[in-house]
Amino acid sequence: MKFSSKAKKCNLSPIRKFYPYTVECKKQGKKIYQLNIGQPDIKTPEAYFEAVRNFNAPVLEYAPSPGIPEMIAAVQKYYKDLGIDYATNDITITAGGSEALLFVLMSILDDGDEIIIPEPFYPNYNTFVKATGATIRPLTTTPEEGYHYADKAKIEALINENTRAIMFTNPGNPTGAVLTPEEMKMIVDIAIEHDLFVIGDEVYREFVYGGEPLMTLGQFPEAADNVIIIDSVSKRFSACGARIGTVITKNEELQGEIMKFCQARLSVPTLDQVASAALYSVPANYFDEVREEYKRRRDTIYKKLMAIPGVVCKEPKGAFYVMAKLPVDDTEKFLVWLLTEFEDNGETVMYAPGGGFYATEGKGKDEVRLAYVLKQEDLERAMDLLAMGIKKYNETH
Repeated sequence: MKFSSKAKKCNLSPIRKFYPYTVECKKQGKKIYQLNIGQPDIKTPEAYFEAVRNFNAPVLEYAPSPGIPEMIAAVQKYYKDLGIDYATNDITITAGGSEALLFVLMSILDDGDEIIIPEPFYPNYNTFVKATGATIRPLTTTPEEGYHYADKAKIEALINENTRAIMFTNPGNPTGAVLTPEEMKMIVDIAIEHDLFVIGDEVYREFVYGGEPLMTLGQFPEAADNVIIIDSVSKRFSACGARIGTVITKNEELQGEIMKFCQARLSVPTLDQVASAALYSVPANYFDEVREEYKRRRDTIYKKLMAIPGVVCKEPKGAFYVMAKLPVDDTEKFLVWLLTEFEDNGETVMYAPGGGFYATEGKGKDEVRLAYVLKQEDLERAMDLLAMGIKKYNETH
């Protein structure tokens, strides 16, 4: 039987493909400190579950394809508090930020088109872009420069007749890099000048650790037709299982194209939207407390990394990830070794190898992404295990 060439170009998740090793590892009785997936351990606000308990409609009906009014209104108010006015039809609710990304890219990319994305990047970008028939034109960065990508000359050098958009995560997954307001403005100006879309994946917006005000591409009204914002409740409210995301753009024509896909999938789950709308009612100090917790973890993981000889890493400024270059020959091989041959008192550690975060072949082979989503004492133990593992691996390989 013949399968789609677009599906064949896609790969399985480079983060989740090590799951069979974890199953076998746990069968052997080992405990794994998992720093490989961005699943926060922060408690989901009670408002979500309270809304579920209070839901008493006699029939669980289809929701409107753009989203239920309560969810759209909650997103409107959130952005209003950031000083940005969005109309109801500027906001479309999706099944997680992943569906938001997929629908946007399906609406703006064709076979042969290109999209500029700084690498390393969130691996699913590769799958979503390949599914459209387009390709990623990577803006390559390095651990030595802290994965900085906001360079006007480097960005413009990648633009050609096939370029349709620039896309980035801010704050960054996997790097923790955060754009300054001036850098955001520079990228927006490039998009306007070259008639490109600029897509900001802003699902980690609250998690910045230098006291900066919350930033969004929506702050540039001059680029209303160019700007597309991807948002989600998953990370902001530690509600990854809710699968509620958002596409926000004032470009009416683009919203019309996106709606074709929204109507084809009928609707996003009604009950999850009701509960997610309630999340936006949490008080502001919720974010203050969560941000402070992540900052403590960021400080811990960075300090521990810097104590390991040979590690190359710059302090991450946001999100809850750090990308680092390790003093090992191949981080995929090293991870398999950690899961199959290494242990200390029955414990080992897991991360995401760096190669899967790159479009450029061969890049990231000695890099890793660590998600600091464990409580403090577990995070410290995980990093100690990583240090011990690196030392023993290099002694025996």
